[in-house]
Formats: sequence, C-alpha cells, structure tokens
Amino acid sequence: MKIVGIIPARFESIRFPGKPLADILGKSMIQRVYEQCKKCTLLSDVIVATDDERILNHVQNFGGKAMMTSNTHQSGTDRCNEVVQNLTENYDVVVNIQGDEPFIDPDQISDLVEMFVDPASDIVTQCIEITDRHKLHDFNVVKVVRDQLDKVLYFSRQAIPAHRDIPYSEWIEKSKYYQHIGIYGFRRDTLLQLIELPVSNLEKNESLEQLRWMDYGYDILAKETSYEAIGIDTYEDLMMARKFVEINGEV
Repeated sequence: MKIVGIIPARFESIRFPGKPLADILGKSMIQRVYEQCKKCTLLSDVIVATDDERILNHVQNFGGKAMMTSNTHQSGTDRCNEVVQNLTENYDVVVNIQGDEPFIDPDQISDLVEMFVDPASDIVTQCIEITDRHKLHDFNVVKVVRDQLDKVLYFSRQAIPAHRDIPYSEWIEKSKYYQHIGIYGFRRDTLLQLIELPVSNLEKNESLEQLRWMDYGYDILAKETSYEAIGIDTYEDLMMARKFVEINGEV
C-alpha cells in the first residue's frame, strides 16, 4: 500500500501570519513537522502543500518536497485534494497532517495508517481522553462520540454526551469524554469523492467539515491515542514550543 503524507501550510493567518516559517530554536515550524513525518516508515512520501512561494522555497531549501496550491481553499482537505490530483504517482492512502504540530510523534502517524488494515476503513482519525474540565467546556476543543467499534457517531464543540441532572462541573467525573485529534487518513478515491460534496447544515452549525462527510453517509473511524501533540496557534504557544526544545532537546 502506497501512502503519502501531506502537510497543508498556509502563510496567511488572522492570529499568527507566517506561522509555518516561525523559528523554533534554529528550525522553522514547518521543517520540524516535515522531519517528524519523514521518520514515519509507513509513509512512502511527504509533501508540503502551500499557497505561498516563501514557504515553497523554504521547504525546498532544506531538502523537502513542496507543491504550490490555490489560495482559495477553505480547508486543508481541499489543499490535499489538489496535491493528489496533480501528482503523477498514484497513492492508495492520503494522510492529512497538521502543519502546526512541530513535535508530532511518528508512531502516532503509524498508528493512524495501520487502521487501513481494515478494508472497510475509508476515513480514519484519532481522539484522546479529556481529563481537564476546562477543556470539556471549551468550544475550541472538538469532542467526539464513538460506538463500541470506534465508528464516530458525532463531532461537536459542545460537551457530549450531556448529563441532564448533573452540574457541568461534575460531568467529567460521570462519563469519559474524548477530544478529536485533527489528523486524518483517507483512501484516495474517498478523498476525491468528499471534495465534491456540497456544504451541509451540520457543518455550518458547528464549523466542522467532517460533519459534511457524515451527513452524506460516510463513516469515520476514530481510534483512541495516547499521543497529544503540541499545537502552535499563537505567539504564546511558540514561546512554549521553544521552551520545550530548550528543556527536552531535539525530539
């Protein structure tokens, strides 16, 4: 099975313009993500998908592969699709890897890829247990509910499942809650189908593109992981990432 890892990397950002090129003690964030992905032996290739020549040139200068994509894409999935459609080589599986997690563990990517051993797996992702009650009620933290076979029942920014007769502060003690980790794997043909789907009402309500796929009947498998990567969304996060390298050394 041939598998390509694609790292979407936009330059423009409301909270953190130029984030992929931000320096983390001698290496840019996108270089750190790329190098971690290259350590995953299950990936046949790794490509950065960008909309900015500064990122393209930077990746090529450190020896990585990158491809220019449209600056009109609404999501990383759209950007991955453009790359797949322009590659001369056909891949069986496409892994969409977050471009702002510079310390992502290669084993986490391997765990995701191994979910495709099941021939019924067309879209796969991961989740991690929530143990912090503040995260549970944070709308920026996406929650997921699964059935006994790890098939996703729903994603939401709300805390799900709810407890009708128990105060919010006690919910986390009564149920297990899971945060969605934003790494996806797609079978190539499935990815090409998803891009053609019109936006759904559930997607609009929650601002979560994966609800569009579910709304049109696509199943998503979400396996629990113990890996919780450090995501960089703000300058404060960048300072923490630099501190992480200072304390722990290179990953």
